[in-house]
Amino acid sequence: MDKTKVIILKKKPKEFLEVDCFSIEERPIRELLEGEVLLKTIYLSIDAANRAWIAGPTYRSEVLVGDIMPAYGVAEVIESKDIKFKKGDIASGEINWAEYTINFGKLLTKEKPIKNPADLFTYRGIAGLTACHGLINVAKIKPKDTVLVSSAAGSVGMFACQIAKLTGCNVIGLSSSEEKCAWVRKSLGIDTCIDYTKGDLVRVLKKQCPEGIDVYFDNVGGSLLENVLYNMKIHGRVACCGAVSQYDTSGNYGPKNIPGILVTKRLRLQGFLVLDFTSENQEALEILSKWSSCGHLKVFTDEYIGLEKAPVALIDLLNGKNMGKTLVKL
Repeated sequence: MDKTKVIILKKKPKEFLEVDCFSIEERPIRELLEGEVLLKTIYLSIDAANRAWIAGPTYRSEVLVGDIMPAYGVAEVIESKDIKFKKGDIASGEINWAEYTINFGKLLTKEKPIKNPADLFTYRGIAGLTACHGLINVAKIKPKDTVLVSSAAGSVGMFACQIAKLTGCNVIGLSSSEEKCAWVRKSLGIDTCIDYTKGDLVRVLKKQCPEGIDVYFDNVGGSLLENVLYNMKIHGRVACCGAVSQYDTSGNYGPKNIPGILVTKRLRLQGFLVLDFTSENQEALEILSKWSSCGHLKVFTDEYIGLEKAPVALIDLLNGKNMGKTLVKL
C-alpha cells in the first residue's frame, strides 16, 4: 500500500464537538526512518481525553487544525526498522485515527499474543489500570470504606466500581440517567447507583450516606465534585483522574468550596495519571487478571466498526451514551 485513510481535525469546535469538525483524507505513506515501524490499526481507544487534547496542551501537545487525530490503539506491525519489532507483531501505544500509522518503536509496547486485543484497553489497559491505581495507590481504599464513583458506566468507572466492591467496600455509583444507573446496578453488582441529574445531590447523598463518604473516585470535576465534597467524611480521600464536565465546553466551572472544605474536613484531593504508576503495573495486572479469569471482574465494551465512525464514537462518549469502554474496530 502507498496511501492511508486518515481523519484530521478540520476545525476547532466553538463549544461542543461536532462531526463536521473532522474530515477524512487520503495521505501518502512515506518511507520508514531507522527505528520506525509501520502499523495497521486493529482498535482505536476512544477516550474523553481526546477532546481535552483538542482544547489545548495537557500532558501532551495540543491537536491543531490540520493534524491527524491521535489516539491510543493496538495495531499489527506491517514493516519495521526497529530491531525490537518484526512483521506480524502486535503493538500498543499512540497511533492515529488512521488505517496505517508510522511511529518510533521505542514509543510502543510489544504485546504478547492475545486472544482478544480489546483487552489491552479494558482490564489489561489504561481503563483497568487507572481504576486500580486510583483506588489502591492514590485513595488507598480499605475494606468497609464507603466509596463513591462518578461516571460509573464509563470505561474507568465500571472498573473502579467493581474493584472497590471486590475489595470489600460499600460502593455507590453516579451516572447521568436512570437507564444507565439501572445498567450499573444490574451489570456491576454494586450497592446502588444514583442519577445525579435528578434532585438535590447534596441531600440525596446525605440520605444515602448519613455517615459520609470515605473515598470519591472522580472522573467529572465541576459542580459534581463540589456537591460530593460536602458529603465527604473528615479525612476523606478524593482521587481525581479526569474532568469530563470541562472538556466539551467553552467555559470551565470549578468547585466553589475549594479550598475551604478541604481545610475544614481535612480532605486529601489528589490528581493522577496512570503513567505515574508504571512501576506498579505488573502487580496491578496480576490482580486484575486473576479477578477476570475467575469471572469476578466483568468487561463491557461499546464498539463502533470502521475508521469513519471515530468522530461519532467520541461525540457519543462525551454525551454520555456509552456503556463501558468505547472502541473503534478497523
